[in-house]
Amino acid sequence: MSNSAQAAQPIRVAIIDDQEMVRQGFGALLGAQPDITVVGDAADGDAAVELVRRTRPHVLLMDIRMPRMNGLDATRAVLARPGDDNPRVIMLTTFDADEYVFAALRAGASGFLLKDASAEDLVQAVRIVAGGEALLAPSVTRRLIADYAARPEPKQRATLSQLTERELEVMRLVASGQTNAELAAALFLSEQTVKTHVSRILSKLGLRDRTQIVVAAYESGLVSVAD
Repeated sequence: MSNSAQAAQPIRVAIIDDQEMVRQGFGALLGAQPDITVVGDAADGDAAVELVRRTRPHVLLMDIRMPRMNGLDATRAVLARPGDDNPRVIMLTTFDADEYVFAALRAGASGFLLKDASAEDLVQAVRIVAGGEALLAPSVTRRLIADYAARPEPKQRATLSQLTERELEVMRLVASGQTNAELAAALFLSEQTVKTHVSRILSKLGLRDRTQIVVAAYESGLVSVAD
């Protein structure tokens, strides 16, 4: 969802978790925000797919471990829907190194949040992801991405030869977790120019969002865990 869209309408959020207390608690916190509307909740991945079809949320808070269909499979199913209005997904986890999280990057998740995050972090996470950014601010996310990219299993390495030097520079900074405003300041560019560079990177590499740019940067060797 674009920033202009956010200004025109509340951020529509759906909460998917098999614990009713989590759904109620998160729903109450988010529903109290003037710019956020909770459009529904579900207790498993199967119900999540149907909920998305009915309510068309902008953001899904998706638990990883659920009965019937887990959050990873549900994320794949939701994001495989035709059209360009699929929601952005924030994966919820009680662990800071959950095996599902690594695969969720490939499935298209836009960020991760620990279930014990503060109310402020929860609200901010929804706003960040709804605005088109990857949720990279919490240290858990960047560490998970770095750990994933450093694994010895064979991976399909991203081909960056089609990127310009400026696009490679922007990609390095995106991988460091910087926002568009921070990139603009670091490169002495306007935010709109930075957004254009990010869009071109996404298009050239066939990536969905900024989180996948980060994964591609690590996998290609453009940046390393030690950077």
